[in-house]
Amino acid sequence: MHPPLRIVVLLSGNGRTLQNLLDRIADGTLAAQIALVISDREKAYGLIRAKNAGIESTVTADSGRIFTLCRETQVDLVCMAGFLRLLEIPPDFEGRVLNIHPSLLPAFGGLGMYGMHVHEAVLKSGAKESGCTVHIADDLYDHGRILMQKRVSVLSTDTPQTLAERVFEAECEAYPEAIQIWAMSCR
Repeated sequence: MHPPLRIVVLLSGNGRTLQNLLDRIADGTLAAQIALVISDREKAYGLIRAKNAGIESTVTADSGRIFTLCRETQVDLVCMAGFLRLLEIPPDFEGRVLNIHPSLLPAFGGLGMYGMHVHEAVLKSGAKESGCTVHIADDLYDHGRILMQKRVSVLSTDTPQTLAERVFEAECEAYPEAIQIWAMSCR
């Protein structure tokens, strides 16, 4: 039996994905420990969530500093959770950085495709389904080997907000499952 995964969560905003992971750890469905939260924005609400959960956090946008902190914290895995910066992933962390994206990659990914921008583009395109993707991140935006995708129907009555909420519900299932898949295959 392995000890719980030690995870660093990278975020830029609200921290809803961080909260989902904390909730899954608390209810015993995710065998992990969030050892550190890093944000590239000082006013990210995710930092308050980390503080409320008693998790150390810091602010930096520098890839080198981020991975130095990951090494110092001795983490197994880095989970990007709405982190809006492109990371330069060093060789010792290749295959150890996951990202979740609110579309079925490769569609609606890349620079500038985040948050409501993605859902607006999906609706504008006339797509009949959307969803989320968890992938192993590399040095490109929204690129790398896909671990899991969850699909949701796009309804004729959808707004970007209603689609976003359904996609987020899928993300809440997909990310913990993908972390477990990663742990089984990479430990």
